[in-house]
Amino acid sequence: MRGHGPESDIVMSSRIRLARNLAEFPFIRRCTPKDRTSISTRVHEAFDMLPLANDGEFIDVAKLGDLDRQFLMERQLISHELNESQGARAVILDPNERYSIMVNEEDHLRLQVIQSGLDLESAWQRMNEIDDQLEGLLTYAYTKKLGYLTACPTNVGTGLRVSVMLHLPALVATKQIDKVFRALNKINVAVRGLFGEGSQFMGDFYQISNQTTLGKTELALVAKVREVVPRLIEYERRAREFLISENRQDLHDNVSRALGILCTAKKISSEETMHYLSKVRMGVNLGLIEDVKIPTVNKLFIHTQPAHLQKLCGRKLSVSDRNIERANYLQSHLSKRPESEKN
Repeated sequence: MRGHGPESDIVMSSRIRLARNLAEFPFIRRCTPKDRTSISTRVHEAFDMLPLANDGEFIDVAKLGDLDRQFLMERQLISHELNESQGARAVILDPNERYSIMVNEEDHLRLQVIQSGLDLESAWQRMNEIDDQLEGLLTYAYTKKLGYLTACPTNVGTGLRVSVMLHLPALVATKQIDKVFRALNKINVAVRGLFGEGSQFMGDFYQISNQTTLGKTELALVAKVREVVPRLIEYERRAREFLISENRQDLHDNVSRALGILCTAKKISSEETMHYLSKVRMGVNLGLIEDVKIPTVNKLFIHTQPAHLQKLCGRKLSVSDRNIERANYLQSHLSKRPESEKN
């Protein structure tokens, strides 16, 4: 989210996720509480034997409070399902947040690697290394005919989900986004919201990913998504060029008004913040706003989410109080930027 990496003006991040299950236990929905505890213990013991353990940390999610779990979810380090489920569950985190391994989510293991910008190849290489290390110590549920066995039939085979997070405000503004979605569905590419399956589309962010994994190799699935993304980038850039060529002054006014609201609002919701930050981010990338940096905007997308805001304030806040603190936080970063950031 720091705004680095290839094509980072449009591509926020690249993610590789693997679903894996231990052969000696039933799928999660048929596990007993004892089974869940045994799975967590088995994974913890295996992790401690790996080089990953030198940096990574095993966190017992069941012992975390609501705010801490939501905080991890907002950073996309755990899923909504892991946050809301009951019983023994855990997450293994890299301190730099480049990978996380969820334990006892929909599957026994959900491994993910995230890279900034469009960098699926590096993400896959790192994921392959982590998976190989774990598979050397754990026995995965696997058959020669079907491949890796998973709780959801659409993940059977490689268990691989390749996804890219894109910022597409111009396609939304020009009302082309639905047409793009229909085209993607025809080639078995799924479109989801900011927080994955079942989440809302917010701030003009969209995740695209492969829909099925059976019958394809891992590299073929990576290549399929990698092939689609440049076309989406091209569509978004054309839409931005259209908006500027049609009426640069109106577009400039629109993004400047968005920045003005963020700098002066006395209270503001998460949804409003995402909406206006999206406009500001496009304005910065198009050179219409010069004294705001992309890393600042990207940080504000995350830090103004409910759990992050409460963590920054050091206390739990009501919805009304969050809206006030969010406005104050935005103003402190956008209205009073240091001179070094304006150059």
